Amino acid sequence: MGKIVLKDIRKTFGDVVVIPGVNLTIEDGQFVVFVGPSGCGKSTLLRLIAGLEDQTGGHIAIDDIDVTDAPPAKRGLSMVFQSYALYPHMSVRSNIAFGLKMAGMPKDEIAKKVDHAAKMLNLGDYIDRRPGQLSGGQRQRVAIGRAIVREPKAFLFDEPLSNLDAALRVQMRQEITKLHQDLKTTMIYVTHDQVEALTMADKIVVLNRGNIEQVGSPLELYESPRNLFVAKFIGSPTMNTFSGPEAQRRGAATIGIRPEHMIVSRTDGDWKGTVSIAEHLGSDTFLYLDVPGVGPITVRADGEAGFHAGDTVYVSPVSARMHRFDESGMAFK
Repeated sequence: MGKIVLKDIRKTFGDVVVIPGVNLTIEDGQFVVFVGPSGCGKSTLLRLIAGLEDQTGGHIAIDDIDVTDAPPAKRGLSMVFQSYALYPHMSVRSNIAFGLKMAGMPKDEIAKKVDHAAKMLNLGDYIDRRPGQLSGGQRQRVAIGRAIVREPKAFLFDEPLSNLDAALRVQMRQEITKLHQDLKTTMIYVTHDQVEALTMADKIVVLNRGNIEQVGSPLELYESPRNLFVAKFIGSPTMNTFSGPEAQRRGAATIGIRPEHMIVSRTDGDWKGTVSIAEHLGSDTFLYLDVPGVGPITVRADGEAGFHAGDTVYVSPVSARMHRFDESGMAFK
C-alpha cells in the first residue's frame, strides 16, 4: 500500500511563504509527477512528504496513518536524489545492501534482495565494481536499487536524471517507467522537464509559487489546460497565445493555439508572415514566424517541409483546437 494524503500543507521560511496550503491525494500505485518552473516548491513538497522538512501547518497521512510528526525512517518511503550519494569505496553489491545491513537483516535474505534488484536493473555484470568504474546511468541504477530492496510504500524521486546526458535521460526515463509497471508501487517524481512529466506520469501536478495550478493526466493537461500558466507550461514548443483584436474577435481576452495545430501554406491563410528561423529536426520542422499585427508564432510542420529563413508563408489556426481564456487567465469554452 502507498496512498498519500496531504491536507492543508503549509511551509514557510521566516516570512517567506513557500507552500501556502496544498491539498492532494495520491492513490496507491500511481506514478505522480510534480512539475513546474524553478522555485515553484516541488522539491520542498517532496521533502515534506519524506519528512526531511518540517511543515509549518497541515497534516500528512500514509495509508490512513498520520505521519505528520513521524521521522523519515518511520514513514516507509525510499528517496532517490539528483546526486547518487553512493559510497565510493564500496562495491555495487555493498552499496545496495548497506541499508539492509544497518537494519540487521540476515545475510542470506540481504543477498536474495540484492540479487533480485541487480537483475531487475541490469546490474548483474557490475555487481562487484565500485561507483568510480560505472557510468552515470549505472550509478543512478545503483541508487534506485538501494531504494528497491527496502520495499517501500512509495518511491520519491527528486530530479534523478538531471546529471545525465540527453541519450541517457531517455533510456533511464524508460527504465523507471518499466520499473513502475513491474513493481506497481507508488512513485512521486519531481522534475522541471515537462517532457519527462508527459511521458512518465499517470497523474501530473503542476505547481506555481507553491500553489497547485492543475492536477490531471498528461492528456487532460495537454488538451484542457485550466489556465494560461498550465497552457504555456505543458507542451513543447510552448503554446502560441494572442491578445488584442484577434482574441476579442473570438470573444476572449486571450486565445491560445499549439504549434502543431497551425496550418502553414505558401499561398493562402489567415495570417501572412515571414520565417525568421527554421529548425529542421528530421521528423519535424519548427518554424518561428514574424506576423505583423499578430506577433511571433511558432509552427510545427512536417519534417520534409521545405521552408527556410526569409520565406513568406501563410498560417491559419485550427479553430476546433483553439483555447480561449478570460481576463484572469482562466480557460473557458
